Amino acid sequence: MRTTLSLGILGLWALFAISMPLLPLTPNLIHLEHILEPPVTEALLGYDDLGRHIGERLLVGARTSFLVAFWVVLLSALIGTSIGTLSAWHGGRWDQLIVQVIDIFLAFPGILLAIALAGLLGPGIENVVLALATVGWVGYARLARAQVLSLRHREHVMAAQALGTGTLRIMTRHLLPLMAAPLIIEATFGVAAVVIAEAGLSFLGLGVQPPDASWGAMIRDGTRYMLVAPHMVLAPGAAIFAVVLAVNLLGDRLRDRLDVRNAPGGVST
Repeated sequence: MRTTLSLGILGLWALFAISMPLLPLTPNLIHLEHILEPPVTEALLGYDDLGRHIGERLLVGARTSFLVAFWVVLLSALIGTSIGTLSAWHGGRWDQLIVQVIDIFLAFPGILLAIALAGLLGPGIENVVLALATVGWVGYARLARAQVLSLRHREHVMAAQALGTGTLRIMTRHLLPLMAAPLIIEATFGVAAVVIAEAGLSFLGLGVQPPDASWGAMIRDGTRYMLVAPHMVLAPGAAIFAVVLAVNLLGDRLRDRLDVRNAPGGVST
């Protein structure tokens, strides 16, 4: 039941994000007569402080968060997995250097580094993606390195080396398939973290700029009117809550399904 609900929420999120440009929406259209108007039949989520349709802006914000989450997780996973795999495979000074770099990144809260980078790069969705990906690769690199260190001495890997198989082929054919499960789980939880981080950066004014919509920016605008128009905060807040909860529930389910210790005949500890 939880898995079905999670998939339904994430499916709607992806559907709204992909189909939003095709919908006849006017999220930036101002209706002065509807300023701060609560939910009504014509606007089920009400209007904001400029008389804009909150429901339509919520759909635009869904697209923003989806695009940021997709690109950040994709870039972080590619960069982190590549660096971690190469580091563990070659070892030596290269591996020591990568470990030190990872430790430096882990010594600081990721969101603070993202805020600093976004502040240096300037506002905008591209800079948000770049800032979050610069911080997000560390977790994938650390996980990939640990996996390769435990897999590189497997019999089939050593046999491939003995047969003269190239390094790239060994990594793609013999290592990555065995590393896929933990990396997929890491990416799933990474989506939830990126959604929250993007909302936080937009709340601080470092993300998407007006008049474009973002869930974090909508919450920021609504905090000034919480006593008279709480619907301005409740709608984007509920959207973030639903998406993050769905991603985390799905991640827990994937972890249970892909964990070999939970599989029939698996080794229990």
